[in-house]
Amino acid sequence: MIWRYAVVVPLLITAWPVLAQDDRSLSGAEIAQIIAGNTVQGTMASGGPYREFYLPDGTLRGSNYDGRWSVVADTLCFSYDPKAEAQCWGARISRSGEISWMKDDIVDGTGVVQPGNPGNF
Repeated sequence: MIWRYAVVVPLLITAWPVLAQDDRSLSGAEIAQIIAGNTVQGTMASGGPYREFYLPDGTLRGSNYDGRWSVVADTLCFSYDPKAEAQCWGARISRSGEISWMKDDIVDGTGVVQPGNPGNF
């Protein structure tokens, strides 16, 4: 019985770095490269479902609203009201391509990138 632990524990320890790479944080440059000129569709914890097209000039368009997006350090920032301060989220991407929007190291929403502007926003 002890020999099983002697084999299993070292395997888990050596496999842990690979298992931990199921998703990874995105840099600001990677965030901009992924979303500029594309649409992201998903759900946010506080706002529910969304689908937004991110123009390369920093404009974003939803089904019945517009806003601005920018990358600050390694976060994606949104402003839907020019009088309000932008809100920023970090991003992680899974092997399957799903993006997790991170606020204070907690997943606050998810989304999937769709090429171009399929919603014709």
